Amino acid sequence: PRTGMADFREVFAKAKHIAIITGAGVSAESGVPTFRGAGGFWRKWQAQELATPEAFARNPSRVWEFYHYRREVMLSKHPNPAHVAIAECEKRLSKQGRSVVVITQNIDELHRKAGTKHLLEIHGSLFKTRCTNCGNIAANYKSPICPALAGKGAPDPDTEDAAIPVEDLPQCEEDGCNGLLRPHVVWFGETLDPSILTEVEKELDICDLCLVVGTSSVVYPAAMFAPQVSARGVPVAEFNMEATPATSRFR
Repeated sequence: PRTGMADFREVFAKAKHIAIITGAGVSAESGVPTFRGAGGFWRKWQAQELATPEAFARNPSRVWEFYHYRREVMLSKHPNPAHVAIAECEKRLSKQGRSVVVITQNIDELHRKAGTKHLLEIHGSLFKTRCTNCGNIAANYKSPICPALAGKGAPDPDTEDAAIPVEDLPQCEEDGCNGLLRPHVVWFGETLDPSILTEVEKELDICDLCLVVGTSSVVYPAAMFAPQVSARGVPVAEFNMEATPATSRFR
């Protein structure tokens, strides 16, 4: 792969439709725990053991404690220079009639906070809920999300589970529903929202430059996005701290 900055600048200057694919690495500098790699534990569980439909069915209280903790952590975090640069890039290029779309695997909404407008959150958001009964999806920035979770969710391994009764966990506010809410995020073993995937495909089909920023390119289907673009001859530039399994396919 050619890695010259001059080469990149030349391609960037001509690009009309830029797709930026981002992952956990973009948010790491904001102090967001990635739950991948060393120390990716909450109490004695790894995220992969809590972020599943089975875990929620078995113990909704524990899963909600975990997500409540993550929401509270996120409310104190701010976009870092990477989020800001991406948002500024979109703003500046749109004045020249060029488009930028950010396709993110992150659920922390820091791109939104930084001012990114054209954003596709393929794994959902920590600040949206979905009703397990009626399916309604709603934005939710309450802190705490429900009274029973106030002060709960401490990550230390010796913390006891709060064992909150289901009726005291977040409830749907649609007329007469009162169904149990779950975080509107894509859990391990779940498929991505087909309507978002359709939008992503549309953007990948028209982009003439793709940037991969802060993602290890191992989580599917996002890991396939850039190689797919590269396969049709579109330049892909990777911005990462270390090589990833996909690096060799890009310019």
